[in-house]
Amino acid sequence: MLNAKFFEELSAKLNDAMKNSPAKDIEKNVRALLMQGFSKLDLVTREEFDVQAQVLARTRQQLTALEARIAAVEAQRKATAE
Repeated sequence: MLNAKFFEELSAKLNDAMKNSPAKDIEKNVRALLMQGFSKLDLVTREEFDVQAQVLARTRQQLTALEARIAAVEAQRKATAE
C-alpha cells in the first residue's frame, strides 16, 4: 500500500514540472494578451457596476418622491385657486 508521503512527493514533483514547462509560459502570455485587450475596452468591474446600480435605485426613489411632492403641491395650488 502506498503512503501519503509518496503522493505528496509526486504532487510536488508534478507542480515543479508544470512551473518549469512551456505551458506555464504560454498561459502567462495568453493572460497578458487578454488583459491588454480588456484594458482597451471600456469595461467596469462587477463591484463598480453594483455600486452604480445601487446609486441609480436610490436616485429613482428620490425622483419618485419628488414627483409625488410636486403633484401634491400642484394639486394644493389648484384647489386654492378655485
